Amino acid sequence: MSTTVEVATTGSSPFQGSAPRPTRRGRWIEHWEPEDEEFWESTGKKVASRNLALSIFGEHLGFSVWVLWTIVVINLGNIGIALSVSELFLLTAVPNLAGAFLRIPYTFAVPRFGGRAWTAISSSLLLIPTLLLAVVVPSGWLATQSHGTQLWVLLVCSATAGFGGGSFSSSMFNISFFYPEHKKGFALGLNAAGGNLGVAVAQLLVPLVIIVGIPAAAVKLPQHDVHMAYAGLVWMPFIVLASFLAWRYMDSLTQAKADKKTYVTAMRTGQTWIMSFLYIGTFGSFIGFSFALPLVIKNTFPEFLAGHPFIATYLAGLSFVGALIGSASRPLGGWLSDRMGGARVTLWVFLGMAVLTATAAMGVQQRSFGLFFGSYMLVFLLAGMGNGSTYKMIPSIFAELGRKDAEARGIEPKVNVVEFKRRAAAVIGIAGAIGAFGGFLIQVVLRQASMEVSAVVKAAATPADKVAVAAAHADWSVPALFVFLGSYLVFALATWFFYLRKRLATERIPSLAYAGV
Repeated sequence: MSTTVEVATTGSSPFQGSAPRPTRRGRWIEHWEPEDEEFWESTGKKVASRNLALSIFGEHLGFSVWVLWTIVVINLGNIGIALSVSELFLLTAVPNLAGAFLRIPYTFAVPRFGGRAWTAISSSLLLIPTLLLAVVVPSGWLATQSHGTQLWVLLVCSATAGFGGGSFSSSMFNISFFYPEHKKGFALGLNAAGGNLGVAVAQLLVPLVIIVGIPAAAVKLPQHDVHMAYAGLVWMPFIVLASFLAWRYMDSLTQAKADKKTYVTAMRTGQTWIMSFLYIGTFGSFIGFSFALPLVIKNTFPEFLAGHPFIATYLAGLSFVGALIGSASRPLGGWLSDRMGGARVTLWVFLGMAVLTATAAMGVQQRSFGLFFGSYMLVFLLAGMGNGSTYKMIPSIFAELGRKDAEARGIEPKVNVVEFKRRAAAVIGIAGAIGAFGGFLIQVVLRQASMEVSAVVKAAATPADKVAVAAAHADWSVPALFVFLGSYLVFALATWFFYLRKRLATERIPSLAYAGV
């Protein structure tokens, strides 16, 4: 039997303020009504803000660990492991794929364990990939193994980084219950942006950490010593801290449920699959390019990196900038969607990404690193905004569907608000998994484009020939870029067709255009 909790004030912790007193062991909150303005201002806002802050910290570390291999792969040659470009793309694609698959069970874990406990557990799991990276990858044993053994061991180690990718869905699912509808766009955007920012932090920090103590003159050489173990060790203290803070200061909401029945119902709703499809184009682009860009830059503009050793070594080809821009722009997409409607923002995002991808292809063909890089930074900007706008659309769509369901059944809208919130949260988990799978597809397309070049380079007789052949095929990524361009146009058409056509909006999804979608 659920009971209404009282409000207790505690002041000893910076993470604590006025909060509902738990009614079950493990900081579970039974009574939670964020739509009640008095409850929100007196109690809900402080509790939600505390949980959001700690959720962001854990998710941030998750993303950092998830993309560690984007830096590891471009430094494997420095520890004596030689792989082809297509094999290196495989090592970045595997954690992407693993993270995508883990997102569904991670979402189920929140109702099972509670947001507090699962955030602590999921943070602790990050110790596995970081420990393997610190101990196994740089070991002398691995360096002496055959090429096939090296590849399989590296694939297993990289796959465990997928634990970091799964944390996004559980975090977003959990936080979606803490905030009222009119604040969800910004709150979810901020939560996701804080997590996404982990990509930029990892891609900026790890290249610096692994060369600590290496003479500057040596670092400028094409091949030089690196402390690969540091790439894993540097995260461990923060992982332990995140687990402790989540366990000590977060809360769990009893209404944050999405059982199998809720998922089945959500999966039978056409809106679930439309939004999941659109999220492939936004988040799939963000995470896919975050994983792939360091390798793409290294193998497309070797002459630029050779002339700029500081950028090549210390800044990993500037790849972190895209993730930084995409992370920062996610709340902007949610904020604009709160005011303009998520569908309109999403449509313009996809159209802009199509134009900019064409410009990036021109940069490759003209051998202009500046044009290519600038175009892709703007792609990241729009992808981040699109992440925010699509995640704003999901709760708005299901809130409106809930109101229409109540109207059709002749009941008060408040009766089924929680049920449709749960369906929206389930869709967030489903869309998050499918969107991450889109990132894997981006790497598959790029890997396929690189395979022909890899085979030709491998067949070259001498190291000098290999360099010459690679330079002659520096535009290998152009076909892949045109595939992406066509995809963005399809995403834009789908957004317009399902959400902005007046006839469809009025006949199939009544009043959707006026519900903040």
